[in-house]
Amino acid sequence: MKLVVPLFLLLLITAGCRFFKGDPYKNTPVSGFTTIAVDETFRPVMEAESDLFKAIYGYSEIKSRYLPEAGTFRLLMEDSVQLIVASRKLRNDEISFLNSRKLFPKQLLVALDAIALIVHPSCKDSIMSMKQIRELLGGKITGWEQLNSKNEKGYVRLLFDNEKSGIVAFLSDSVCRGNFVTGRASALHNSREVIEYTATHPGVIGFVGTSWISNSNDSLHLSFHKKIKVLSISESDLPSPENSYKPYQAYLLDHRYPLTRSVYLINAEPRSGLSSGFVSFVSSDKGQRVILKSGILPAVAPARIVNIRPNL
Repeated sequence: MKLVVPLFLLLLITAGCRFFKGDPYKNTPVSGFTTIAVDETFRPVMEAESDLFKAIYGYSEIKSRYLPEAGTFRLLMEDSVQLIVASRKLRNDEISFLNSRKLFPKQLLVALDAIALIVHPSCKDSIMSMKQIRELLGGKITGWEQLNSKNEKGYVRLLFDNEKSGIVAFLSDSVCRGNFVTGRASALHNSREVIEYTATHPGVIGFVGTSWISNSNDSLHLSFHKKIKVLSISESDLPSPENSYKPYQAYLLDHRYPLTRSVYLINAEPRSGLSSGFVSFVSSDKGQRVILKSGILPAVAPARIVNIRPNL
C-alpha cells in the first residue's frame, strides 16, 4: 500500500507537467500551423515579418503563398486560407459572401506602400507627371519623344509583374479609372523579373512595389536598387525637380508621392488562432519596425521622417 501512493503522485505530477507544457503544435496565437496568401508585390516585407515571428515563437509555422492579388482573394473566398495581405479592402459583395458562411473578417491597415516606376540607367528621363502616366496607360502616349522632345524616337514598353497583380488593379481602378489599355502592357511572373528585365533593356518602364527596390544597406532608404533608375513623379502637368518626388518614406506619409497605396491584413479566422496572432505581431512595435526597415511606411507605429531633397 505504501508503494501505491508515491506511484499515484508520480503519475499526477507527470501528467501535470505535460498539461502545463501544452501541445507545441496546437493552433494558438503563438503556435501551430497556418497558411496565408500574400500579394507577391509585398513579398520582401512579409517574408521578413514571418521569419521574425517564427524566430520568436518557435512552435509556430507560417506557410506563405505569394501570388497575384486576385489570387489571394480567390483563396480567401474558397476558404483555402483565412488570412491574406492585399492592397485593397474587401468589397461589399465579398463581405456578404463571407458573412453567409459565418465568417466575419477583420481588416487592418498595416502599411503604406508605393508603386515605383523604374527604367534602364541610360534613360534620359528622370521626371514624369501623373498626366503622362495616365496617357501612357490609356494609350495616348506611345513613344519616348512624346514624353520629352529631347528623347530619341522609340516605342515605350510598359512592364508589370503579373496581369492580375495588385499593381495593375490599382493603376486601372484608382489612376486610370478603368481607362487602361491592357493591350499595350506586358506582364512577367513576378517583381524580380521586372527589375532584372528593366535593368537590361532600355526603352522599358517597369512598375514595381517600393520594397522590392529599397536598398537594405541604406538605413535612411534614400537610395534604391543600383541596377535601375527610379523616376520622380509629379502631380503637376508641368513637372520639375521642385514638384516631383521619389517614393521615399517621408513622401508617402503626406502623399506627396502620388502613387501611394495601402497594405491591409484581412483576417477571416473564425477564432483567435495563429493567423490572428500574426496580425497582432505585424501591427505591434516589432512588426512595424520591420515595415519601417523595408523602405515602406508603417501605418500603426510612428515613422521616422528625414528632410530630403529629390535626387534627380
